[in-house]
Amino acid sequence: MSTINAGNTAQSLEVPFIREMSEITQHMWRNGWDERNGGNVSYLLEEAEVAPYFDLERVIRVIEPAFPVGELAGRYFIVTGSGKYFKNVLHDPAGNLGLLRVSADGSLLELLWGLENGARPTSELASHFMSHIERLKVDPDHRVVIHNHATHVLAMTFIHELDEAKFTKTLWEMCTECIVVFPDGIGIIPWMVPGSNEIGRATAEKMREYHSVIWPQHGIFGTGTTIDEAFGLIETIEKAAQIYMLVAHHPIKQRITERQLSDLAAAFGVTPRPGILDL
Repeated sequence: MSTINAGNTAQSLEVPFIREMSEITQHMWRNGWDERNGGNVSYLLEEAEVAPYFDLERVIRVIEPAFPVGELAGRYFIVTGSGKYFKNVLHDPAGNLGLLRVSADGSLLELLWGLENGARPTSELASHFMSHIERLKVDPDHRVVIHNHATHVLAMTFIHELDEAKFTKTLWEMCTECIVVFPDGIGIIPWMVPGSNEIGRATAEKMREYHSVIWPQHGIFGTGTTIDEAFGLIETIEKAAQIYMLVAHHPIKQRITERQLSDLAAAFGVTPRPGILDL
């Protein structure tokens, strides 16, 4: 085992999951979805992925979570830090990311790497952990939660009815691939103050049914089995929302019909959420 020197950026980026986190946060910042310190990511890791690079017996410090997470006891996560700018992650992973292990009883977080200078995990960690817990119940291969402020999704929440079925159908109609990428639709919660256990619980409840959840006038949560899958889900939803914002105030001369949406789903072997297509 070779132990990573936290301050050595080049060495840190040799670790696959650190490089993935550093690159995806850079992509989101360049897309304009994570201004300032907006957005957060958490990535569930297997011990076998962590052990070749880090001394699992060396705990730098312990951090108290907002609530006990016994369901995640002993699990490893790499997460973005609170107040950290995504634009800086690629150049200083150890200052902006942290490798955490949930203690055996779920009452503490053990920092194994990163979060230098007393930094703390993302303030939305409660939402992330609650969402991980619920997604793992329905998909044991689940691993990633991404939250960002996707521009056109956020804009769409100002002018579109916040009914999940109607919002989902509009997005499906905007781009042929949408019903294939998110046939389960989009969850939406009411506007709530971020960073609280309450918004975490509301988001997690939706995660029992959906891979993605929108926070109106704020942003979106996307989940997946890989970084690419979670990012690609948000990317597709955001593209559909962008098209909607471009065409919403123009006369529509043609659209993807409900029959065509149904045919798409059948062709790609996915099942659309019931109650959205009226066929």
